[in-house]
Amino acid sequence: MSSREDILGRVRRQLGRTAENAASGRAAMERHIAARAPGPRGILGNDLVGRFREKSAALSSSVEDIADLAQVPAAIARYLDSHGLPPQAVCWPRFAALDWQAAGLRVESRPARGTDLVGISGCFCALAETGTLMLCSGVDTPAALSLLPETHIAIVPAARVVAGMEEAWTLLRRESGELPRAVNFISGPSRTGDIEQTIVLGAHGPYRVHILIVASQ
Repeated sequence: MSSREDILGRVRRQLGRTAENAASGRAAMERHIAARAPGPRGILGNDLVGRFREKSAALSSSVEDIADLAQVPAAIARYLDSHGLPPQAVCWPRFAALDWQAAGLRVESRPARGTDLVGISGCFCALAETGTLMLCSGVDTPAALSLLPETHIAIVPAARVVAGMEEAWTLLRRESGELPRAVNFISGPSRTGDIEQTIVLGAHGPYRVHILIVASQ
């Protein structure tokens, strides 16, 4: 038994949750979630991708639109060259088969190490309301890859841009039988204003976030 299973098992016992009453308990929780009124929200309009692009730029992320996944390697090669970064990176397993070599890049599919300068990830979805990326940890979606390297490049399918936080969690509950170990929300480069209220990028994570919005998969 893992530590997670042990902790959750103790919580279930304290709540009196059993296999017999689990279904009714889940139904009650789902009714409670569905009945919650959403918080105040500005006018998003019909162009969620456009709103996401605008809010991401306001958070100091750079954004590029591309037609499909096949264009990802060339787009990343241009970005790395424009910032004087070496042509190498680590990526999520789902992107390992892209033709990185043709773009002059050396890309490995593995979790990030301390010496990696660039991490390439996807996302679970993206929030138009705030320009935020939602990433769920897992074997094929290592969290450190988007947190450890100085430069984080995120591949965002246009179809996975949702209105806001409520829609993101609804999508996760609908598509995942079990919540992931960690859900990370990334709103632009890491920053802090603790010292003399001066904003410093890269305080405890990447100081560059570049987003590729893919029109079609």
